[in-house]
Amino acid sequence: MTDALFDAVTDGGGERVLGFWRLPGGFERTLAAWSAGGPVAYVEAEYFGGVGEQRAAVWDGGALVLGPLHLEEGQPFGPAGSPLSQALRRLGVVASAGEDEFSAVGLGRHRHRDAWTG
Repeated sequence: MTDALFDAVTDGGGERVLGFWRLPGGFERTLAAWSAGGPVAYVEAEYFGGVGEQRAAVWDGGALVLGPLHLEEGQPFGPAGSPLSQALRRLGVVASAGEDEFSAVGLGRHRHRDAWTG
């Protein structure tokens, strides 16, 4: 979520929505509407030096069907995997042996938000 996109889609609500850092106010309704055509995920990850947090939620058929999930700094992944992996699986991602869903879809190449619009 770039600053420009956040500003363009927020309804101005100042509260953290569903516990996310950067989910714009009112945008959860947009995600629910988009999910009428298939599952939609909103995920956040903030890491530095391998330490950080993740949050994820998935909407499908107009309803929140997964989450919001939150993994705090220093907390190990549970048996179901990270919040991001769980959300990606809900979208239909299948990882090969020895990789997670994040790697399977190539999200590693998008680690730095500043490079998205650059």
